[in-house]
Amino acid sequence: MNVAARPGAAGVSAVEWQLRCDLAALYRLVAHFRMTDFIYTHISARVPGAAHHFLINRYGVLFHEMRASDLVKIDLEGRCVDERPESEVNRAGFVIHSAIHAARPDLACVIHTHTAAGIAVSAQEGGLLPLSQHAARFFGRLSYHDYEGIALDTDERERLVADLGANRAMILRNHGLLACGRSIPEAFLEIYFLERACQAQVAAQSGGAALRPMPDAVARRVAEQFAAGSEQGAEAHAAMAWASALRLVENDRPDYRS
Repeated sequence: MNVAARPGAAGVSAVEWQLRCDLAALYRLVAHFRMTDFIYTHISARVPGAAHHFLINRYGVLFHEMRASDLVKIDLEGRCVDERPESEVNRAGFVIHSAIHAARPDLACVIHTHTAAGIAVSAQEGGLLPLSQHAARFFGRLSYHDYEGIALDTDERERLVADLGANRAMILRNHGLLACGRSIPEAFLEIYFLERACQAQVAAQSGGAALRPMPDAVARRVAEQFAAGSEQGAEAHAAMAWASALRLVENDRPDYRS
């Protein structure tokens, strides 16, 4: 069922429609950078308003073909509120995303991935090592959550949120990556740099040579530099990066806005 083909259709406001377009674009960007896992994994965005609804992918749609009208609006209990059958939402996606949206009103977007590099690092005892500038960005600002099985049980939500704490990025042990943002552009940058950091780590380890992690003091300073820049001009920088990223999907298949 098509939720809406244009703003205002089926109760979709212009604000929500823009959010749908941005989220669909984010799905396609995740596909562009090869961070997908077939029809699995999920990205969500909070719908502004007091109803605490959020948008998530319709189960079965590939990321590179996601459109604004393919997104499903659900509440914090997993109930679809846009007349789509509940079976079209990935249960594990609901559990993970509803946990964060309920507990972290400061976060507007949540991304979960199962990339080869992300899974590889999630399976390493040391987790993400300070081997690169990308990794240092997350030094002291990256959480970890132990694997409990497929995220189907709602009681895991409390532990997941507790482990995330005040951070915006987390490694799900033996599972994958989780990145959040106060906006869709910010969440995109978080998952982009976290994924690149994992790729760099796996590549460095595969070379067979002795690794040279940066000292904790240096990694901490890099993280503080990124954090300071984020606070001073986060919105402007994210907007600039997002505008550039959108050209990667606009010039190819702009139908994500349908």
